[in-house]
Amino acid sequence: MLVLNKPGGLLSVPGRGPDKQDCLSARAQRLYPDALIVHRLDMQTSGLLAMARGIDAQRAINRAFEQRLVHKRYQAVVDGVARVPGGVEWGVIDLPLELDWPNRPKHIVDHVNGRPSVTRWRVISPDPERGGTRLELEPVTGRSHQLRVHLQAIGHPILGDDLYASPDAVARANRLLLHACELNLPHPVTGEIMAFFSPPPF
Repeated sequence: MLVLNKPGGLLSVPGRGPDKQDCLSARAQRLYPDALIVHRLDMQTSGLLAMARGIDAQRAINRAFEQRLVHKRYQAVVDGVARVPGGVEWGVIDLPLELDWPNRPKHIVDHVNGRPSVTRWRVISPDPERGGTRLELEPVTGRSHQLRVHLQAIGHPILGDDLYASPDAVARANRLLLHACELNLPHPVTGEIMAFFSPPPF
């Protein structure tokens, strides 16, 4: 397998149109033609992304995702002073998510049609210079835009998020302040747990 450190602003996979063909998977496949995608990061999100080397490895890693054997952690800087309620270290956001069809690609909390979505989060430190709080995030499920929508839903959108934050919160960062900093997964051949780390660039 490959584990790559994706920069913010680069697509994980090709999009529609000739201007959206440059992406992490295409760059990796130029060097490793058997590299196959197993998960994605939003274009604006930076950090660790795994790719499988060949179809057998892809099946093994996909199985690991299905069995919840892959663990990811992110860091984000969010708007405002965030505190986990109840005085515990880790909070839980348990809100079902659905695509907001009239406003694609946005997603929304939808208690009727939404898919179960769970995020664990804790405070790392205040970020007074940006008027925010640095958080550590652990997605239990892996829905599109899950971390971004969940944080908006509790009143603390990620700084620089042009889909879910206010214009003021967007203006206080030069990018989306969300980074995939830890990735633990079983090796597709040996089953050994592999641990990868990437410090956030913000």
